[in-house]
Amino acid sequence: MFLRFHVRERRDRMPKAAKGKAPAEKKVVHPYSRKAGYLVRAAARQDRKERQRNEKAQRLNLIGEQLMWFQSHLDPDKAEYSRQDACDLIERYLHRFDGELEQIELVNSIKGRQGRVHGSREAVIRQSVERERALYEGVGFEIPDIVNTKHLKTFRTWSGDLKKLPNIKMRRVSSKGTKSSQSSAQRTPSQQEEESIEEEETEEEADCQDD
Repeated sequence: MFLRFHVRERRDRMPKAAKGKAPAEKKVVHPYSRKAGYLVRAAARQDRKERQRNEKAQRLNLIGEQLMWFQSHLDPDKAEYSRQDACDLIERYLHRFDGELEQIELVNSIKGRQGRVHGSREAVIRQSVERERALYEGVGFEIPDIVNTKHLKTFRTWSGDLKKLPNIKMRRVSSKGTKSSQSSAQRTPSQQEEESIEEEETEEEADCQDD
């Protein structure tokens, strides 16, 4: 009898199972409240940072593609390049889309076609080349510093890894009789992106008319 009473007493002391409750509804933020303003600003700040990261990655990819083109068109038997050699290589670079433009023109010349095919691609190519040509004939077009033998050797061994872009030195080359400082010749793609240039040595000509 005592044991039975004791067990019953323990059962009476056991906590009752909590009844199922509906989850509390989240409090709706008033659109004109202080918290709403904070959330809007935080979201805008995050979107801006994401957009800046994407834009930076896109610019670095474009720089990487440009450098890969110049690297693939280097003469393996050439130990050093003159400024005129650099200008000749830039001219080849500016004509890199000639074959594609000829194909587009050929397709559009076929009789019976209405409207231009690949018109948007053609416009992008022409705008890009015109912009590059304007730089080359003006303040100068930046390429890997192949005129400097040491920098040329470093550029030849570049694996294409964008993380190693700071190892590649750049030089601004113009088709006109303009001048470029040595600091411009020592500028890396990453330094272009961050707009931080170290001043080194003295001014040096980088034009294509006095060689």
